[in-house]
Amino acid sequence: TLQNFKFFTTNIADEASVANAFDESIFYLGGSVDILINNAGFGLFRTLENHTSEEWENMFAVNVHGIYYTTKRVVPLMKEKQTGHIINIASIAALQGINEASGYCGTKFAVRGISQALYQEIKKFNVKVTCVMPGSVNTDFFNEAEGITANPTMLGTADIANTMIHLLETPDNYNTSEIEIRPMNPKYS
Repeated sequence: TLQNFKFFTTNIADEASVANAFDESIFYLGGSVDILINNAGFGLFRTLENHTSEEWENMFAVNVHGIYYTTKRVVPLMKEKQTGHIINIASIAALQGINEASGYCGTKFAVRGISQALYQEIKKFNVKVTCVMPGSVNTDFFNEAEGITANPTMLGTADIANTMIHLLETPDNYNTSEIEIRPMNPKYS
């Protein structure tokens, strides 16, 4: 059940909106944060020269800047408490370039790099950082992708959630810094 669930409307690409949601969350949670999952993201599939500047900037605002806006607020609390776990959702697009996805790949490479550097910065405070890189997931993400339709051979959202639960249940003395998850035999049409 969702007895203790509280939703705060936030525009992850707007720092003031994130700051407001953070303040509301901290008040609701009593001043403590143990887990941050940066999962907001979107991608557009086209060649670099066919992106508008606005599309490009929006992808970076959501996929990269949003992580910065949330994480910079949570890290001081986790450092003070000497515990916490930050999970950043990237993509297999953080591992290699994908045709007609230069902007999306750029944002996901950034998420992976931020995760690696952040881990080095805060591990001495017993705060974990994990970058999760899923392959294709059966969601509406592919609605705008020409030639790709979401289908049951892709990963399910529960697969990603279960992976995160596993990461969060690991012992305090080690950190899974990266995890790549792929569907066994995805079918693309």
